Amino acid sequence: MRITVESGCAVRIILFLSLRGVGEKTGAKMISENENIPIRFTLKILRKLKIAGLVCSFRGQSGGYALLKEPEDISLKEVIEVIDGPIVMNKCLGDSGLCDLERTSVCPVHYYLGGVQRDVSDKLGAINFKMLIDKYAENQGDIVTQIQGLK
Repeated sequence: MRITVESGCAVRIILFLSLRGVGEKTGAKMISENENIPIRFTLKILRKLKIAGLVCSFRGQSGGYALLKEPEDISLKEVIEVIDGPIVMNKCLGDSGLCDLERTSVCPVHYYLGGVQRDVSDKLGAINFKMLIDKYAENQGDIVTQIQGLK
């Protein structure tokens, strides 16, 4: 399993919007500049986050994007899966028909990797964006205040 650059950027975008506040309109350009993500890539990610119901968009001169859910209701797992799909350690764990060895009994590799996959998935599901905000504020409270005050 590998977290892609795109899902890492999606996590940063959701964290930025979480710091701004639920329902707070923020332009894609502001997100792009503050998170140092190219604007086209930012827009691509925002489209996926919108389809998933994590953000909404506003059209027009004063348009932008806003977080739809409270930060404590969004997990790292949810954001990663929006971008990368289900978390799987090996292709056979996502679809048992893809086992290269076509084992008829329980494969010990499958068994143990399945346990690791469940652990990773559970841990990512247990981390929400409120926790990330709290950790961010604990270490860099001045940046949190700056982001919240952006216009």
